[in-house]
Amino acid sequence: MVLIVGLGNPGEKYKNTRHNVGFRAVDEIAANFQFPIFNFQSIFNAKISKGTFKDKDIILVKPQTFMNLSGKAVKKIIRNWKLEIRNLIVIHDDLDLPLGKIKIVKNRGTAGHKGVESIIKELGTKNFVRFRIGIKPKPYTLTSKTLDNFVLQKFNKDEEEILKEVIKKAVEAIETIIKEGIEKAMNLFNK
Repeated sequence: MVLIVGLGNPGEKYKNTRHNVGFRAVDEIAANFQFPIFNFQSIFNAKISKGTFKDKDIILVKPQTFMNLSGKAVKKIIRNWKLEIRNLIVIHDDLDLPLGKIKIVKNRGTAGHKGVESIIKELGTKNFVRFRIGIKPKPYTLTSKTLDNFVLQKFNKDEEEILKEVIKKAVEAIETIIKEGIEKAMNLFNK
């Protein structure tokens, strides 16, 4: 069974913000794989959609904790379904990558991402797949003061077009991981 977790912050206020591209990606995966709509499961404090794709059982998750507590929901889900951490894929925004880029990594540090930090802390390992979706602005310098504001902003019209394409590419990459494995996906999409 594959667990795919999209990171974001719950609530209308944060919908379509830069920090919520993980949510948008799993929404797109659910639509493409024709999975049922997400439903909230209070035991996990997460919205969940389950289905099968290419003979693999898949659980899509959007934790409804705030970003820095995402690991709590992920840990409960892994324990409940007795999942292997190596079958965990976490999709999140990444300030180190330019908007329009994706990078698939495994067994890597947090790079300062609070959601990833929470998952590593709760699971006690970083040995899972991370799917980084770039949100870095073009000619714009971020300081620690402007960083929080930036990730909680919505994308402008031009950025939104780029994001739609990159999320489409992310869905293709997830399909590749499921059908042909992580190495193949990394070779094809980490360019």
